[in-house]
Order: sequence, then structure tokens, then C-alpha cells
Amino acid sequence: MYDQTFKNIDNSLRKDDGCATELDYTEQTSWILFLKYLNDFEEEQKRSAQLSNREHNYLLEKEYRWNVWAAPKKEDGTNDLNEAITGNDLLEFINVKLFPYLKSFKLKAENTNTLQYKIGEIFNEIRSKFESGYILRDVLELVDELEFLADENQFELSSLYENKIKNMGNSGRNGGEYYTPRPLIKSIVKIINPALGETVYDGAVGSAGFLCEAYRHIKSSRELSVQEFEQLQNETLYGKEKKSLAYVIGIMNMILHGIQSPNLVRSNTLNENVMNIQDKDRFDIVLTNPPFGGQTEGTQVQINFPIKTSETAYMFLQHFIKILKNGGRCGVVIKNTFLSNTDNPSIALRKQLLADCNLFSILDLPGGAFLGAGVKTVVLFFTKGRPTEKIWYYQLNAGRNMGKTNPLNEQDLAEFVEMSKSQELSENSWLVNVADINKDTWDLTVNNPNRVEEVDNRTPAEIIAEIEELDVQAAEALRAIKELL
Repeated sequence: MYDQTFKNIDNSLRKDDGCATELDYTEQTSWILFLKYLNDFEEEQKRSAQLSNREHNYLLEKEYRWNVWAAPKKEDGTNDLNEAITGNDLLEFINVKLFPYLKSFKLKAENTNTLQYKIGEIFNEIRSKFESGYILRDVLELVDELEFLADENQFELSSLYENKIKNMGNSGRNGGEYYTPRPLIKSIVKIINPALGETVYDGAVGSAGFLCEAYRHIKSSRELSVQEFEQLQNETLYGKEKKSLAYVIGIMNMILHGIQSPNLVRSNTLNENVMNIQDKDRFDIVLTNPPFGGQTEGTQVQINFPIKTSETAYMFLQHFIKILKNGGRCGVVIKNTFLSNTDNPSIALRKQLLADCNLFSILDLPGGAFLGAGVKTVVLFFTKGRPTEKIWYYQLNAGRNMGKTNPLNEQDLAEFVEMSKSQELSENSWLVNVADINKDTWDLTVNNPNRVEEVDNRTPAEIIAEIEELDVQAAEALRAIKELL
């Protein structure tokens, strides 16, 4: 129903000189979607209050409400074009009045868990990139067609928005940092299997794909009572994100999946000293794909971690181990070089992981599983609280080269998910005893014992002779073609 609306929104954005990339399209769509959602949420709250004979207090002052400036209506419900500001007047209202007003909510909010704080946080750094108020008017009218709170619309809206995130991830540059393949997320969530009553955390939340899938997984596990649904909504899913754009996208993605007031905080997880983490701060489950590389963090953050390293993912991994409760479970994506690097931090971190946690499974992903990312990755699955004795490895063999035209899909991972239940042994899976691991290097390299590489036993002279024979055959074939011509 809304597929064409989303296409029309993108088509309008492409005409604006201020929006040049898929990141821009997603960013600008996100803040507008958020304000439309806020309007629908407020109207629903008002209707609920009226049914209970209560007074509803709007979050926004009247002139800043969607149905006043963005989409004023006539009495019959149609758009009132005479009342709708457009062109330079619209741009001036957005930049001079609306955005500063919304930014102020951050200072007014009582705490970071309130909707007021999230409004202020979203608009504190993000800005409108529209250079044409007429194009912005077109986009506002298209977004006004969307209805967020109807259950039958949520699945389609969330799917369309995730597709925008996917396009952003495929667009290259730094778009990939916001996107983890959804089939991989679903499979990781199935393995970790979060349940109602457990808390789920992602300290590098990005577009919140893991939290959205955890929500969907728990919600569909069984029929929930009203109290249980409230618990799922408000006391289950938590995340932190450093970057403003990712924070906005994560908030919007969770909202479109039906999570009305996401527990996302905009902060740099790595600025927190892991030694200060207390029991009250810990979570039952960690689901995450932290960023790789250390170029985005200053050296000052290293003091927050016992194992000093400039590799961002290694700092995150220390944080995740520390923030898990005893018995807590984790599924984390990391570069495959973590398993074999010979530098001291890598060795020390592998040793800590095996000593403090039961690393029960390692999923080895093929190159191309992450579109636009030139690195090979693995997924570590572990439970905190007892040391590792055996590791079940699974090497994904999709039987094809993966890329934009052949992306990772759920069927590719179906065998892994099924076999992981009993840690079945096969051509693609095997067990490694920790007792057999080198205690100096703690090397965990993926080395499938079931796949024997074919060895070429020919002598150099035999290889040269075969090359010469092929050259003769090629020359004869070329002569035959010339004779036919």
C-alpha cells in the first residue's frame, strides 16, 4: 500500500540539491517520519484520554504540531493548501523556529528515558538539508499519507524503512556501518533465543536491527498479556549509539516495528570504564555488530579497558563481556582476524573470553556476506560464567559467490540454525577441544578438518609441458577459425 509513497518520497528528495546520497535520503526522511509518528501518537493519546474523561496535555505547542504547519486540514479532512506554508517561508519556519524549539526539549526533559528527551536528542545535531521549500512541501504531503499506529500498517512500514537502510548500506562510503544483513540478525537471534523477562542490550546499536528482531522474536513467541506486552515495550530492549544519524535511524526503526518509546541513549559506549560496571547495570543478553577499526576513537578511551588496544571491536568485546550477567548470552559479529592475530591484545582477549565465558559456537561467514564491507567476519556465541571446554564451529558454504545480486539469505543459514541445537557434526561443522588449543597464542583460527585441499603433485616440468600443449591447441583452434572466415 505504501511502497509507491516511499518511492515518491525518494524521487522528490533526488530533485533537491541539498540531498545527494542514500544517507541523505534516509536522514531527511527519518526526521520527517518521526514528526508524523509523533503527531499520530499524540492524537491516539488524546482519543484515549477523552474515552477516560481525562485531559490530554500535548507535548508540542500548537504552532509546532504536524497538523498545523506540515499538513493543515479542512473540515472534510482534505489538505488545506491555502493554510500550508511552502517555499522559503517553510524553510525559514523549519530552520529558525521548529528545529531550535525541538532541540530545547533535551534540556527540559526530566531524564533520558522520556519521549521529551528523545525529541531533543534527535533534533540537537541533525539538520534539515532541504534547499527547496517546494520539494519539502511535496515530501510532507507524501509522508502525511502514512498512518503509523494501525497494526496492519506497521509490518509494511517497517519493511519499507528497513529496505531504505539496506539501500543505504549498499551505497558504499560509510553507509555499510548502519546495516547488518537481516537474515544474519534473525539467525543470531534464533540461536540466542531471548525470552520475556530477559533484558536485551546493544551498545553499538546502529539502525537497531538486533533490538527490532529481538522484539519481534519475543512478541511472536506466545500470546502476551497486557502487562507482559508493557514489559516488552518498556523494560526489555536497551541500546546506546554514538552517532547522531544512526541514533535517529535506530529510534525510527524501532518505532516502525511497534516499540513506542525506544530505550535508546545517545552516548559513546567506549567512554565508560568497564571496571565501574555494577550488577544493576548488567543485562541478560547482548546482540550486536560493533564497528571495526580504531580510527574513530582517541587514545584516551583505552584507559577504560584492562586490555589496552586501539581496535574498536576489541574494546567493545571487553565491554560486552563485562556488562553481561552471569549466565547471560551474547551473539556478536567480529572480524575473523580476531581468531588468529598474534598481537598481545588479541591473545589476551581470546584468553579472557575462553576463561570467563563458554564460547559454545563460532559461525564463519564467507566473503561478501556483508555488502560493501571488504572484510571477512565470524559470529561469536557465548555464555558468561564458566570457562569454555569445547567450541562448535560452523563454516557457511552457500555454494555461490555473494554480493549485491546474490546476497545472504535465511535459507543459507537454515542448516546452521538447525544443527546448532545439537551441535551436529558434518562436512561444514566440527568440534575443537580447548585443551588442544595452543596456550601461548590461544589461536582459534577456522580450520575445517573435513575439507582437504587438493594438492598439485605435478613437477614444474610437467606443468610447463601442459601449458605448452594448451598453447598449441589454442593456436590450432585460431587457425581453424581463420580458415572458416
